[in-house]
Amino acid sequence: MSAVVNPVSGIKNSSNTNSNVVHEAEAQRQHARLKLPAKVRFLNAEGKATELPLLDLSAGGFSLEANKGVLVEGKHYNGKLLFEVDGIGFSMMINFQVRSLGENRVGCEFHNLRPREVSALRHILSGFMSGELINVGDLLNTLQRENFTKARSRTSEGGGGLFSRIKAMGISLLVFLIGVAACSYVLYQLYDIYFITHADSAQVSTLGQPVSMPREGTLQSLVEVGTVVSKGAPIATYSASMLDALKGVLPESEMTTENLERLFSKSVQGTLTSPCDCKVVAQLVGDGQLASKGTAVFTLAPVDSVASVEARFPYRAFDELQPGTEVTFLVGGEHSPRSGTISSMVLQDGGLASDIRVIITPTEALDIALSKRPVDVRIQPLGGLWSTTTVAIGK
Repeated sequence: MSAVVNPVSGIKNSSNTNSNVVHEAEAQRQHARLKLPAKVRFLNAEGKATELPLLDLSAGGFSLEANKGVLVEGKHYNGKLLFEVDGIGFSMMINFQVRSLGENRVGCEFHNLRPREVSALRHILSGFMSGELINVGDLLNTLQRENFTKARSRTSEGGGGLFSRIKAMGISLLVFLIGVAACSYVLYQLYDIYFITHADSAQVSTLGQPVSMPREGTLQSLVEVGTVVSKGAPIATYSASMLDALKGVLPESEMTTENLERLFSKSVQGTLTSPCDCKVVAQLVGDGQLASKGTAVFTLAPVDSVASVEARFPYRAFDELQPGTEVTFLVGGEHSPRSGTISSMVLQDGGLASDIRVIITPTEALDIALSKRPVDVRIQPLGGLWSTTTVAIGK
């Protein structure tokens, strides 16, 4: 084994490292040993009570002066540690093991000390080391309070298994996603309030042709809503009083009480026909109900007609309601948005109203069967930014 001389210290250093070197922290005392006026009372090997003075005391054990044969090395003993504080005797039940035997000196180690005993022992040692006077009040106060904390769980020390780590990661990811969703919802609501123009109300409208009652009577329909009928085809029958039918035709000479009662009890039947090749859009009066003369009972629309959207906006949205403006709308009962353009705009009811009525021509033709359905109309900036998100959340 070669050696190298250190030019500074002149000491030869071996080229091979000695792995058996022990650091001083591994060999130093783990507890400070103090010489305190105390005694230990215990039962010796013969079963007799023995009381011996302490040579020194620490938090981990003590040493006492004893002759050979009094204590046996490696054996456990139960006894009392006796102090005197303010003239008052203080004893502590202890369990100790003899660890070393020398000439007139025995080293012992504490075993199974309870938390209250450890607290009292450390208080006495700390007071003795700092030079403070120890009184009974301080000692009782130390015994009453909680001087120990609970042991950390394995999860808090990072000792959890794979399942615990996956569970913690899943919870963290869930909380993160909930936060992102909440933040996105708040941002969308701000965008919807400050940037999107909403219609107060809207509906699908068609250029319908009404069919009215020719005289007062009860209605009975012959077709269902949505049915396509030819021009002249019957769509409903009505029943009217004979007296109403002859009103204005019956001469005064025949308007006797008997004739009026007889005419009132009789009825006349009539038929309503379609004025064109139309589709029945709506029935305005139910079957069996009484309708007065001139009341619209059906709404028909030509087969080749195209439905549009009629919407009402507040007057403050005037700048955004110019003809040709693109809009996005969602018809009630549908899940996909549609687009269209404003074709005309007029004041509501034709007067100086606070609302503007607009007609929207859809890009794709609307079925006239959707007539009178409610519509959600929105005018979005930048040609419909976030249109998909708007419909999804609004839906």
